[in-house]
Amino acid sequence: MFLPCYEVLGVLGKPGHGATYPGHVPENSLQPSTSMPEIAGFGRRLIALLIDWVVAMLTVAVVTSTPVYGGDAVASAWVLLAFWIEVSILDATLGFSIGKRITGICVVGPNGRPIGLRAFVRTALVCLVVPPLLQNKEGRGLQDVVAGSVITYIRPRTTSVE
Repeated sequence: MFLPCYEVLGVLGKPGHGATYPGHVPENSLQPSTSMPEIAGFGRRLIALLIDWVVAMLTVAVVTSTPVYGGDAVASAWVLLAFWIEVSILDATLGFSIGKRITGICVVGPNGRPIGLRAFVRTALVCLVVPPLLQNKEGRGLQDVVAGSVITYIRPRTTSVE
């Protein structure tokens, strides 16, 4: 069973009353946030993107009864549309797409919960290819800055200090 990302991260309870990432400051607070969750690495994000693209290709191939490769292969516009719908809906509701879940990452907003309808804008920017390549010093792509989201690990990584 897949739990929404915020439940896995421990953000439970009423909105605004659950645990959030360390240093989180409630939206109605005048105090600025002091930290963000650890941002997932580019490698995991790329693998998640590729998995989601393959899922979209297979979905279109099954729905349209066309082969994935070859002369009669599925049209890329349909795959792009399927990718946008799949990733947007799953990111908006659960906080992760199929590829993100497999790679152990998720999309969260400033409150530690899924980003809701902003996922549709975020995914549309990912479909444009260039925004994910433009990253700020924190490692967040333009699509995350615009959507107010962060790609983080589903389970916080631990480092053993002996």
